[in-house]
Order: sequence, then C-alpha cells, then structure tokens
Amino acid sequence: MDIAWILTILLIGFLGSFVSGMLGIGGAIINFPMLLYIPPLLGFAAFSAHEVSGISAIQVLFAALSGVWVYRKGGYLNKSLIIYMGSAILAGSFVGSFGSKFLSESGINMVYGILALIASVMMFIPKKQVDDKPMQAVTFNKPLAVLLAFVVGIGSGIVGAAGGFLLVPIMLVVLGIPTRMTIASSLAITFISSVGGTIGKLMTGQVEYYPALILIVASLIAAPLGARIGGKLNTKFLQIILAVLILATAIKIWMDIL
Repeated sequence: MDIAWILTILLIGFLGSFVSGMLGIGGAIINFPMLLYIPPLLGFAAFSAHEVSGISAIQVLFAALSGVWVYRKGGYLNKSLIIYMGSAILAGSFVGSFGSKFLSESGINMVYGILALIASVMMFIPKKQVDDKPMQAVTFNKPLAVLLAFVVGIGSGIVGAAGGFLLVPIMLVVLGIPTRMTIASSLAITFISSVGGTIGKLMTGQVEYYPALILIVASLIAAPLGARIGGKLNTKFLQIILAVLILATAIKIWMDIL
C-alpha cells in the first residue's frame, strides 16, 4: 500500500473520529460513505459494503472509547441510561452484525440509508427544552429506552455503525435527555454496542485489518480532541451540525440506491 492510500484512510478516520467525540456518535455516519466513495474517486481500489461495515465497526469501538475517556469526569454520564440502553443495544448489534453476512451489498446500503433517513427526520423534530434541567433530576422511560436501543442495535450492527447517530436523536427527542448528557452517555452506549458489532464482524470475516488499524490510530488521536472541543460549544450548534451531517449522508446514500 502506498503512502497516498494510507494518508487517505488516515484522514477519513480522523474526520469521522473527531465528529464522533464532538457529537457523541460513533463516527460511522461519516466514515461509511467516505470509505465507500472516496478511495475509488482517488483511483484506489474500492471497498465493498461488507468491508466498509467491518472496518467501521472497529473504528467506532476505539473512537467511542476515546471519547468516553474525556467525558468520564464531567458528570454527564448517566449510569442508569447507559446500563439499560447499553445492554439492549449490545444484544441487538450482535444479532445484526452476525446476520449481515447473509445480506447483499445493496441490502446493507439500503439499511444504512433507512437508518440515516430516520435519524435526519428526528433531528429536525422540535425538542423540549431540557438542557437547563439539573443532571440529577433527569429521568426517562426505561422500557421504551430498552426497546428502541435493541431495534437500533440490530440495524446498526448490520452496517457496523454502532447506532450513535440514531441514539442521539432518540435520546434528545423521544427520551428527553439534555444535550450534553446525551452526547456523553451516547458515546458510552455506542462503545458497548460496538463490542457486539465488532465481534459479529470478526466472526463472519468482514474486517480488513490493515485499514482498520489505520482507523484505530486516527480514532485514538481525533476522538478525544473532538470531545474536548464539543464540551465548549453551544448545544444548539452541536445539534445543527449533527442534523446537517446526517441529512447530507442520507441524501447521498439514497441517490445511489435509487
């Protein structure tokens, strides 16, 4: 592999992981389309959708862990939310990632397109103003949280995305969790989800180890940096950035599918 290819994969991983730490998502919402489209655009061999989903699963695992490490002392990690949603999404992501072996390339891309479309719609739904609520006063519907996390886990396990980009709008819109708590807790849940997703991808031989290793290096550098910057930005601004990224990705995926 030449230096240009390595730098391309490194930059893709850096951008995805930076956004991961800043917005509380795993980064696959960015990495999946970039890994799919940018290498062939620059004249390199294209990754298949199965390979992209496997590589993304590995990247998300390390990006989420790096981001959580930065947020661990900020008081924004909701342990109850993480336990309930984390256990459910872990089970779902393992089922989805193992089952993805039996889907076609277009099937994986379609699942990704559906998830991105749902997430983009949810990000534009008006949200209750709960950011001023004291952290210790935050409550949520536990059965609903478990059900939604399991469903998200199945879909995200298929595409190797860990579900952070869907968890964030669900936690903001449906469960009414404050933005900074959502970002921090979502990263922790995303890490748990990515464990199940990564195991499923490894067991079914969908991981290309060399590009995955490059993305791991990028994740360990960029995710903590993104988390520190995200902690200083206005929460409304963070929501707008995430909404635009998800919508743009959904449009691109569906243009290719249709």
